Amino acid sequence: MRISKSPWLLHYDGSSCNGCDIEVLATTAPRFDIERFGIINTGNPRHADIFLCTGGVNSQNQDVVRQIYDQMPDPKVVLACGICACDGGIFKDCYNILGGTDTVIPVDVYVPGCAVRPEALIDGVVKALKILDEKNEKMKRGEYRSLTSSEYAAKINGDVKEAGDSEGEEKTDA
Repeated sequence: MRISKSPWLLHYDGSSCNGCDIEVLATTAPRFDIERFGIINTGNPRHADIFLCTGGVNSQNQDVVRQIYDQMPDPKVVLACGICACDGGIFKDCYNILGGTDTVIPVDVYVPGCAVRPEALIDGVVKALKILDEKNEKMKRGEYRSLTSSEYAAKINGDVKEAGDSEGEEKTDA
């Protein structure tokens, strides 16, 4: 695998117990040190290549998740980190939870766990790097464009036959 640049990661916590957030922080600490892969944590979506979401999506944060995703430049990769981000987790039956991250934006890599283990998270990020490079190569050839959150919503609601994009998803059981 060839990684052409040091990707920047943006972490967003939806509605969760914060267990996964603690594990995300652990990956940046010296024991796991995700920066050894060239991953740089950022707080600005305009600089981010990887959008790492923890927690479920609810009626109050769905617009924030969409806005962050739409502000990121192409190519971009989305990781659903933890079971809550994958499908709503233990909160999925709550009145305000819409589900996992893929209820509002396309997800490329699912990393389940409650709380997600740092090793699984690192494995998911490494898979995301491969997807990011593939998307970058397709973009250079003019074969790729990310869906906007509005286009994705139309696609999953069945309003559009084809939105002109094949967002891939990869699952990891690490």
